[in-house]
Amino acid sequence: MKLGFVGLGIMGTPMAAHLLAGGHALYAHSRSGLPQVLTQAGAIACASPQEVARAAEVIFTMLPDTADVGKVLFGENGIAAGLTAGKIVVDMSSIAPVETKEFAAKINALGCDYLDAPVSGGEVGAKAASLTIMVGGPEAAFETVKPLFEKMGKNITLVGGNGDGQTTKVANQIIVALNILAVGEALLFASKAGADPAKVRQALMGGFANSRILEVHGERMVKRTFAPGFRIELHQKDLNLALTGARQLQMSLPSTALAQQLFSSVAAHGGAALDHSALVKALELLANHTVTPEA
Repeated sequence: MKLGFVGLGIMGTPMAAHLLAGGHALYAHSRSGLPQVLTQAGAIACASPQEVARAAEVIFTMLPDTADVGKVLFGENGIAAGLTAGKIVVDMSSIAPVETKEFAAKINALGCDYLDAPVSGGEVGAKAASLTIMVGGPEAAFETVKPLFEKMGKNITLVGGNGDGQTTKVANQIIVALNILAVGEALLFASKAGADPAKVRQALMGGFANSRILEVHGERMVKRTFAPGFRIELHQKDLNLALTGARQLQMSLPSTALAQQLFSSVAAHGGAALDHSALVKALELLANHTVTPEA
């Protein structure tokens, strides 16, 4: 197929590379230019998102926030300007569900289908093609794109209509944030009580408390390896979507609000670009103790 990809950052680049490896033609655009790894693999550079949309049958976007997606879709030289009827736009960014429904309606009015398909798994999952992909949109479009999703991920689910994929991703980010908070508190408690946090983590991984967060981010906390990964500032964006949605639904998410405040504390101390496992630094500040000594 002729595919398009707009947004070639930490996540987008390996995702696009998997599509290329599947034998598809790839037309791509990024504000910072195409990464060399993609051009060497045969990706075709386009001057604008509009040019990508003109050339491709299915156009993927992987961008930081709601406003970025809106601009790429409907701004000057945007994707919408290059669409013709029958094409499919697939947004794999993590953005607001309400705006996603609005974007889908505008794309549908042009005779094209729209899928919101945010992902979980971070840079590791993007490189390993093991992402979890949560999809909202029409079933026929999903079935068309599913073989392409399978080049990038393993757990692929059509959740419902447009916006439902993004709602699922917000729920995912709530769970991830609260698990990071739980692991951070547990390892910090163990360390201040005098136990070896590395051995405590190893013991817990054999029991009911085991999780991917304990496995991956617990190790980051013990080893003090906070290079992203998934940046705190991006998780803050996702939790803001959750808290905004909660206000719109007239409901309370007290634990989510706490996690957001702890992320904000780390960001206030210069850690916005650290991996989200560095949430533990806010807990350490409150305890006047670190899980393990800083190098």
